[in-house]
Amino acid sequence: MHRSLAILALSSLAAASAIQYPFVESSQPETISNKPLVSSNAIQDDISSDKLLKRAKHLFKLAELAIDEYNHPTRVIGSQGHVATLDYIYATLAGLGDYYDISNQTFPAVMGNVFEYRLVLGDSSPNSTAAMSLTPPTKDKEPVFGPLVLVANEGCDSSDYPANVTGSVAFIRRGTCPFGIKSENAGRAGAIAAVVYNNGKGGLSGTLGQPSKDHVATFGISDTDAKPYIEKLQAGEVIESSAYIDAIVESIGTTNIVAQTKGGDPDNCVMLGGHSDSVTEGPGINDDGTGSLTLLEIATQLVKYSVNNCVRFAWWAGEEEGLLGSDYYVSQLSDEENMKIRLFMDYDMLASPNYAYQVYNASNAVNPVGSQELRDLYTEYYTVHGQNYTYIAFDGRSDYDGFIRNGIPGGGIATGAEGIKTRKEAEMFGGTEGEWFDHCYHQLCDTVDNLNMEAWELNAKLVAHSVATYAVSFKGFPERTAVKHNVLSEKSLYHGSKLIM
Repeated sequence: MHRSLAILALSSLAAASAIQYPFVESSQPETISNKPLVSSNAIQDDISSDKLLKRAKHLFKLAELAIDEYNHPTRVIGSQGHVATLDYIYATLAGLGDYYDISNQTFPAVMGNVFEYRLVLGDSSPNSTAAMSLTPPTKDKEPVFGPLVLVANEGCDSSDYPANVTGSVAFIRRGTCPFGIKSENAGRAGAIAAVVYNNGKGGLSGTLGQPSKDHVATFGISDTDAKPYIEKLQAGEVIESSAYIDAIVESIGTTNIVAQTKGGDPDNCVMLGGHSDSVTEGPGINDDGTGSLTLLEIATQLVKYSVNNCVRFAWWAGEEEGLLGSDYYVSQLSDEENMKIRLFMDYDMLASPNYAYQVYNASNAVNPVGSQELRDLYTEYYTVHGQNYTYIAFDGRSDYDGFIRNGIPGGGIATGAEGIKTRKEAEMFGGTEGEWFDHCYHQLCDTVDNLNMEAWELNAKLVAHSVATYAVSFKGFPERTAVKHNVLSEKSLYHGSKLIM
């Protein structure tokens, strides 16, 4: 018997309610133009680990407001912990006077909650069994029974499903198309449940994505667990099976918060973002409390200065559910507004305890031109400060994705999630070889005690440096020429932190 309280959300056309904050706007006060022009050194000096830690401790108290709902601290969308987080961000910005135009952007989402699941194939339950996120329940939220039926190819076409899959559990190989398509095809073929087995090494946990009326209860298992079943089915054996998922999928609403300086050229905007939500399983103080609080602290310090180019901060909701907030934001931009954003910087997980200084490998060859120049700004900073750095894949796992897909140069830094630190990385950054960069990634222990403050302070100063650099001048940075971009049309395995195919 397994329990999972993972709550996921996806954009939906259904109307949903959410917090409504007033739009805060007033004419630019003369005092802004009388302030000194921001400089990198000055605003870096304003950043300290003490200030960041104080904010992190407060954020954890906000996460504790969800204990009555979830039996532990969390800031997942829809929870009291996330509502309080939005209140905190908005109130902090509104308390800074007339420096920013502040707005909220409410959007509908679909929330899924998997409470309990069980899969028995033959006389055993695969050890690697995981319920897919955003899966529907089995019929009437009760166990269903039927033979396991092997699906041809990868189950991406209706012709892959044999006639005897009706009333059976469809057994489908991962690959070629998203998990949601496989589940949909299985449902249309009459299957009572679906099991997707890995075509690579290890277990398989992902999301079905946008809900469909044809989805059926869907599980993932490892290649190792799948192998003996495949052999038996190919030999003509009958494997009687049972599947059970207790889950809900429902519409909610949630909110992005955006703050833009009143000063600076509004047609040449520096934009940066982090996500305000956590996963259900924990309070998310590193993921992404560190990113969202870094933005909040820099926004607080920036009011001391004037800027030549406008600076736009964004706190996204629903990142953990598939980049919902950032995707929605970009989808609502007109071409004219899109072109005003000169670049987007993503800051997600800046204080992992077993950290590496990671820079997204955003080259101009496969991303909007300007992404590589931003990448080089980060690496030059680390080099100047005597720090090593490493490149990581720019593969759609965080909120930059919607921007680069719509022609806006992007990039960012991180300190590592569930990846394993190599021997070379341990030599470069210290820490422990063979362990996750963040052993509390997406877990209850992602608390204030999970933060490496040395890494966070340095990275927060780098974020401040990136803001100040482009707030002063885009000299040498490529001009935006069109919304169309040169991103390759390769399929990504990720959209956010979860596998989609």
